Amino acid sequence: MNTKDVLKAKQPALFYSSFINKSAPAKLTLGVVFTLFLSACQPTDGVSDGAAVNTEGAVDHQALAPERRQTIEALAGVPLQQLVSFDPQEIKQGGDTGISISSAESYSKPSSNLTASRKGSFFIGNAFFRQPWVIAPASTDSRDGLGALFNVAACQSCHVKDGRGHAPMSMDDDADSLLIRLAMPATTDEQRQQLQNSLIEKVAHPMYGGQLQDRGIQGVPAEARIAVQWTDKTVTFTDGHVETLRAPTFNLTKPGYGPFDDELMVSPRVALPMIGLGLLEQIPDEDIKKQAIDNNNNSDISGKFNWVMDPQTGKHALGRFGWKAGQTKLLTQNQSAFNEDMGLTSNIRPHESCMPTQTACVKATTGADEQGDGRPPIEVNDEVAKFVEFYTRNLAVPHRRNADDKLVLAGKKRFYDMGCQSCHTPRYQLPKTDDDHLEQHGQVIYPYTDLLLHDMGDDLADRTIAGKLPPKDAQVEFLANSYEWRTPALWGIGLAQTVDPQATFLHDGRARTLMEAVLWHGGEAQKQQKKVLNLDKQGRAELNAFLKSL
Repeated sequence: MNTKDVLKAKQPALFYSSFINKSAPAKLTLGVVFTLFLSACQPTDGVSDGAAVNTEGAVDHQALAPERRQTIEALAGVPLQQLVSFDPQEIKQGGDTGISISSAESYSKPSSNLTASRKGSFFIGNAFFRQPWVIAPASTDSRDGLGALFNVAACQSCHVKDGRGHAPMSMDDDADSLLIRLAMPATTDEQRQQLQNSLIEKVAHPMYGGQLQDRGIQGVPAEARIAVQWTDKTVTFTDGHVETLRAPTFNLTKPGYGPFDDELMVSPRVALPMIGLGLLEQIPDEDIKKQAIDNNNNSDISGKFNWVMDPQTGKHALGRFGWKAGQTKLLTQNQSAFNEDMGLTSNIRPHESCMPTQTACVKATTGADEQGDGRPPIEVNDEVAKFVEFYTRNLAVPHRRNADDKLVLAGKKRFYDMGCQSCHTPRYQLPKTDDDHLEQHGQVIYPYTDLLLHDMGDDLADRTIAGKLPPKDAQVEFLANSYEWRTPALWGIGLAQTVDPQATFLHDGRARTLMEAVLWHGGEAQKQQKKVLNLDKQGRAELNAFLKSL
């Protein structure tokens, strides 16, 4: 039965039950597509021997701690062996919200279960997401107020076709889809206490704040220019195959407001894809927290959740969005991006993204409109904010391709046998809640993420402006340090470079291919990275086929 036949099946539950087996584990940590690899099993046709895989055989349960396996099965509602076998339900990674499109438009379509009466909100939100904002004053009153300091003029400039970004390829390239977050180490007991209790996100630089803005409107100097240099690094597999990785060195040149402090911590981050965010938002907090508990019983994995201050409510909440899981929900994520990336104010972020010492920025004309009721004037009103939230909540996840292919299933078996699901939790059953997120209610989804923070090792850690590794107790985004990254969802990753050929992987865009991303894993994924290096040519092809099918 091919993929199309499965999608047309009249009785999916009966068809599905014929594939029940017992599944397995997956281990990984952030980045983008990582750890997945290989383990010994029995060969199948077209599958390598030494690292061979039997796609119908039992999974190596020793790859996971028993508590972790039990949690994964509880979240999925099925045994692990069923997950590692061909699962026709998994073709629809985004459940009934998903779409069957494998083109440059794969990330830009609305949830397929969006009713006609709700599509208008999606397309209005899309317009505000795509169209550039302009400098005030302007005749386009609904979209003026860009800057005074900013990175881009439109959300789409970072998320090209709603996809992932890339790092500058040379010293002359613009960094449109990559930004630099900044943080200073705590120097007082009060700052340390505030960070430990998540009362503040970070210690901002007194002159440059918490994010570098590399553009300014006329009369307002940009904060700096982002430059990157690449250094090749070769990695050799056991069979002699050589993979050339590239390591970035980021520099901030032409500082507009004085020299940078040597201890300033610098965090380059490419734009993340926009698909499936509404589904991730519906995963219950307790489902994420329980994974932090069971991960900590595994000597190799110690995932933790970020506990952050919600800027809308002023209360603590679980972080789940962004590379460091520093945002609680889509509404606050969007408003923070409007503010820090584009210099736009809203009711959630009502202050311009200027430091008090940046006088030209502070004095610049804004596009803020009065709200009345004693509230401060803002540039992004609540109506616009809700349209953009609805749009970002309902960008559909593309269906998997070739999910029943023998090579893909062999690669999937490797992924599970290595314990990659220790971090890339495969499947969730979403609840039906009392909100208006109708499209996401009750969906069974396959995002491959635990939404937790994991230590990815020194190679992937951020550096200071002087190029040194920060201490591990230096918090840079609420509870997250420079070594920790949130596990990214893997759904749709096989189409990333179909959507945008320039798309790259990992938080700083250093990985040009999925295999490069895997090979950069360290820290909690060090064992997986070493196992990957034992893959022969066939094993590498199997792993790559599975990832590209997602």
